[in-house]
Amino acid sequence: MGAGKVRRRPYEKELFRLQGELVKLQEWVRAEGVRLVVVFEGRDAAGKGSTIKRVVEYLNPRVTRIAALPVPTERQRSQWYFQRYVEHLPAAGEIVLFDRSWYNRAGVERVMEFCTQDEYARFLHQCPIFERLLVEDGVLLRKYWFSVSDAEQEKRFRARLEDPMRSWKLSPMDLESITRWEDYSRAKDQMLVHTDIPEAPWFEVESEDKRAARINMISHLLSSIPYREVRRARLEIPERPAATGYRRPPRSPESYVPDVAAGLRDED
Repeated sequence: MGAGKVRRRPYEKELFRLQGELVKLQEWVRAEGVRLVVVFEGRDAAGKGSTIKRVVEYLNPRVTRIAALPVPTERQRSQWYFQRYVEHLPAAGEIVLFDRSWYNRAGVERVMEFCTQDEYARFLHQCPIFERLLVEDGVLLRKYWFSVSDAEQEKRFRARLEDPMRSWKLSPMDLESITRWEDYSRAKDQMLVHTDIPEAPWFEVESEDKRAARINMISHLLSSIPYREVRRARLEIPERPAATGYRRPPRSPESYVPDVAAGLRDED
């Protein structure tokens, strides 16, 4: 562990406390009919996915969902650019976390020339209007940019390449971000000029230390929303009624999954 990194024990303690607050936030969103959108953007390997994972760990997937859209289809390419994102926006009492969002056009599509100059210019013009419309309509919109140095990014890429459990997280497109580092930097700067608006400002998350980034991002999100604890009705577990003679019909041993765990019981 490098100097200045957050140690595991205090990190886990504070993360658990913040996750408890996220549960309270979720209950407030549900009870008050709030619509909350959180946009996660940033460099490849900057820690967006791992932060989202910690945010949703204890949340109800019926209330909080992740929108991570695949490459658009040919039909979607013919639509208004924002159209396929609109259908993933929350209804009352819901939270949506965008693991990358409409800002794909300002980043990878711009750098990799997946869109035309006219499409890019139209996005920079329409995006602030689109976000103002969301906020005007009552949507709570929070936007986070995860920043990481080129050296740390490459270190994380190499770790993924050597880890069979995480190698799926590394794609040829990710590796392009190494050779196009400055192009992505310019694209980000241009994006901020046009879309860092008072109604929906950008908040940058320094992510050299992933643990610190998670704590800082979640803390900021919680501090930016005037939620309160909503007391749920107390539930009582009822008494189990007396048996009335039901007998379970016999089942074949082949109906059960094999007890593979039996071999683990004596390992300790």
